[in-house]
Amino acid sequence: MVNRTRTAWLLLLPMVALMLVVAVWPLARSIGLSFTDTNVNDIAAGRWIGLENYFGPYGLFLNPNDEEGFWAGDWGVSIRNTFSFALVCVLLETLTGLGVALLLNLEFKGRAWVRTAVLVPWAIPTIVSAKMWGWMLNDQFGVVNTLLLQFGWISHKIAWTADPSYALWSVVLVDVWKTTPFMALLVLAALQTVPKDCYEAARVDGVHPLRVFWKITLPLIRQPLMVAVVFRLLDALRVFDLIFVLTANGSDTISMSGFVRREMVEFGNMGYGSAAATSLFLLVLLTAVVFLRAVGVKLAEEPK
Repeated sequence: MVNRTRTAWLLLLPMVALMLVVAVWPLARSIGLSFTDTNVNDIAAGRWIGLENYFGPYGLFLNPNDEEGFWAGDWGVSIRNTFSFALVCVLLETLTGLGVALLLNLEFKGRAWVRTAVLVPWAIPTIVSAKMWGWMLNDQFGVVNTLLLQFGWISHKIAWTADPSYALWSVVLVDVWKTTPFMALLVLAALQTVPKDCYEAARVDGVHPLRVFWKITLPLIRQPLMVAVVFRLLDALRVFDLIFVLTANGSDTISMSGFVRREMVEFGNMGYGSAAATSLFLLVLLTAVVFLRAVGVKLAEEPK
């Protein structure tokens, strides 16, 4: 047993070393910088300032100089935008993906071709799909405004990605279009594991299809469905590229990742940006833990 354990650690050692280099060290470095006032123009001159980037005069949280309130500041707005985007996207993608997966799980001619076609939006790189939708949603020459005007559904052209009233929800629709195939693929994989005998018995007993779905299908795929939801939620909370490309990271649609990028890249505030990045990491981690606890999902079997 000792030799097997030693061999296992020797085989895992390269992977552990790689994780330390590409994941643990950058995270530790970011956390360390968050307690300093480091600026990109003179990194060596960065001073230790403790928790000022978090709770100081210009901190992310509990800023005493912020007369308009926390949620009116850029960081508060970015948190609200990110969680609004994530919750709406994940809900719509889960429901739509579940519906698509149920259809793709049926037996019909050409099913393999349909399954392949459904994956096309997911296969397109995010930046490419964002630029494509940016052109389609353009208020001057976009095909979306043209079609809506022709059908009489709008009376004038709308700047979908520039108007604060529509910008964030336009990004939501683009993300739902792109990511629904991913959810559908995961749900379809779960549906493939459901024993066919359950459906045959229900069909013999004359059970209504909706009752079959609620009493057989949904309970049997609940665990993999929730795992898919949590992975998608974690991904949505880190959104950057879609919002940055479609809305130019405007103050009305900025995400937490966009806020981090703006502070560190545009303003050069490495310390303040690292504090925002650390806060983003902790918020995503806390959200994942709360969600997993709430739905009772276990990502691994507990040792007996």
